[in-house]
Amino acid sequence: MTALRWPTAVNLKFWQQSACTAVCLWLCCAVAHAEVWRFALIGDTPYSSFERAELPLMLDQIAASGNALVVHVGDIKHGKDRCDDALFDDRLAVFDNAALPFIFVPGDNEWSDCDRLSNGAYDPLERLNALRQRFWATDSSLGRQRLPLTRQGDGWPEHSRFRLGPVLFFTLNLPGGNNNWGPADLPSAEYRQRQPQVTRWLRDSFALARREGLRGVALLFQANPGFRHFNQGLGHRGYREFLEVLREEVQNFEGQVLVVHGDTHTSRIDQPLRDAQGKPISKLTRIETFGYPVMGWTQGRIDSNDPKLFSFEPHPWPGK
Repeated sequence: MTALRWPTAVNLKFWQQSACTAVCLWLCCAVAHAEVWRFALIGDTPYSSFERAELPLMLDQIAASGNALVVHVGDIKHGKDRCDDALFDDRLAVFDNAALPFIFVPGDNEWSDCDRLSNGAYDPLERLNALRQRFWATDSSLGRQRLPLTRQGDGWPEHSRFRLGPVLFFTLNLPGGNNNWGPADLPSAEYRQRQPQVTRWLRDSFALARREGLRGVALLFQANPGFRHFNQGLGHRGYREFLEVLREEVQNFEGQVLVVHGDTHTSRIDQPLRDAQGKPISKLTRIETFGYPVMGWTQGRIDSNDPKLFSFEPHPWPGK
């Protein structure tokens, strides 16, 4: 009996060790097949001489932190500063010298508000065209490393899109200041011309993500569109159509949705959109970037093994 029990015990130990080894090998393979992509989000900077001096240093830190690219969601100067060519050229030089691909989305401070006397009393459309000639003149990003982009075309080069892993990112010219609606009850001529292009690019991008079976989409624009007021049926006129279309597209998309904006200078991560019955739409996450006078960047992480797909980590600057 002892002779029979001895090999049985050895065999049991052998199979336990083998099972443990198999589990370890499976875990190693699972980890090996996990894919992670990182990206950095900034906005509403530089507003001061201090931020202008610090921005290249912050971009170097972003590049050293394992990110694939940088997105700036607009407002590249203080609202009181002039919208001169010299300032645009300065910001272009900073962005183009970034080590990583650099995506820039226009904000109201650099075009739609440039008719202010303090800003130089410019024609906003002329300033927008000046931005187009500088920042979106090619089918690639800014930065020392270039990322190929698909642009909307037909005079709207600021609308672009690109892939990062299983996520489609796309940019929209949606500025603060009520989306340049204007002071009257009826929208401005500029709004009536641009908003249909914004809506088309929004719908086309979601349709592309659905066709390709992507797990996520990320919208990049400048304005805080007022989710809370929209949920209460009090949405601002300049953003109401956009939010209605966004809600419809999100509900018709199976994956996760990321919305990134600046404008109100409050770093936050939340789920602010509700359906028509007032229920939170948990598949949509909003990131608002750091903004003057608090400088910083937010790291986004795409993890193919994470059911939520996205995770985020804010980084105030200068770091402690």
